[in-house]
Amino acid sequence: QVQLVESGGGLVQPGGSLTLSCRVSGYNLNYAAVGWFRQAPGKEREGVSCIKTSDGATDYGDSVKGRFTISRDNAKNTVYLQMNSLKPEDTAVYYCATRPHSYFPSLFPADYDYWGQGTQVTVSS
Repeated sequence: QVQLVESGGGLVQPGGSLTLSCRVSGYNLNYAAVGWFRQAPGKEREGVSCIKTSDGATDYGDSVKGRFTISRDNAKNTVYLQMNSLKPEDTAVYYCATRPHSYFPSLFPADYDYWGQGTQVTVSS
């Protein structure tokens, strides 16, 4: 059974940093697409970043380019999202998702099969 568990969310001041982790279990993460998404109240789920775990190829949503960095540690079956220069508009529940055995990372939620439960990120002074 594939399971994803996010951690690392919390309250941070504007301009601060957080690192989210997504621990995947139930299959080997060496060949997969993993994405980070976020959803704020009253808004649609938005693609933040994605990675192809076989070679580390990445993509980012326009609103986070230059501020967020996605990475993976295949030995730990974990994907990270380093978030810098956080803004109040980054406040949302952040989710990770995966499609096993995929070579096509995507920023579209419909392209993923398994989801975590989400972790809250609040950027406020």
